[in-house]
Amino acid sequence: MASAYVFTLQPTFTQGLILGQASILFLLFLVLKYLFFDTDSDRPYRKASYPPKVELASSEEDLTAARVDFSDLDTRREEESSEWLNVFLQQVLEAYRVKLRNGLTGTEGDEIARQRVEEFANKMRPAGLLDYIKVHSVDLGSSAPRLSRARVRRELSLGSDPEIDYDMSYMDTASISISTSVLFNYPFPSFARLPVSLTISLSLFASSVRLTPPHPNSPHPTITFTLPAPHSDFTLDIKTTSLMGSRAKLEDVPKVHELIQHQIRRVIMEKGTWKVVLPGLASVSEVKEDVRMEHKLAEEAFN
Repeated sequence: MASAYVFTLQPTFTQGLILGQASILFLLFLVLKYLFFDTDSDRPYRKASYPPKVELASSEEDLTAARVDFSDLDTRREEESSEWLNVFLQQVLEAYRVKLRNGLTGTEGDEIARQRVEEFANKMRPAGLLDYIKVHSVDLGSSAPRLSRARVRRELSLGSDPEIDYDMSYMDTASISISTSVLFNYPFPSFARLPVSLTISLSLFASSVRLTPPHPNSPHPTITFTLPAPHSDFTLDIKTTSLMGSRAKLEDVPKVHELIQHQIRRVIMEKGTWKVVLPGLASVSEVKEDVRMEHKLAEEAFN
């Protein structure tokens, strides 16, 4: 008599291993999807359940010292002083702040500045990575960078441009508070989104600055500012508070602070050279072409 096939609910070792791994992966998917990710596409951004706190390292005395005291200029007589330039920078930044606030003060001016910063942020955001950026508040600050120890570089070769180095320090209350969502487009578009709320505030930025005046024989003379000066580093001290997640929230993740600080440092290093076109001597398009050729020659020399 032929033996009959007996069906059993007891799996083999291989089947049990596969089933166990699949169960763990499915449980992990549920935890991420329903605790941290936000799958509601009708809410492109959500404000955190509480606003991230802004902790300013600079005291009131430090911020007062960082501002230029116009009434005290006549009493100071320091050698190689850059006080006149500090006065100039203070007035220039104040003019930009007033313009950004559309000449308004109080909450009305704050709202105008917030809307303009939000519009600019969404023009620059990577659409495939970040959802709409909501700017909750902006503090434009009240002081300006201070320059000191102006010194002309003497060890220049014959025929080279003169260069002036400065030490710069900037302490202020400038800050921004935003919320957005990081988009996950795998395994299909808009698979999930991770809500993120951030507050970034500046405590201290210190660096050396090099000013290169225009060369008279240059075909397109420009004034060049380099920050930081070649063969030097800079100090960047920022405070960040973060809140990540939908239902379960992760607060002040250290990696978020490191990522933001790294990106700011990278932008400063890549964009730290500015050329000012002199009216009547060159055009912006000509100077841009010169910069493009300089980058091309530098890449060829590097390769």
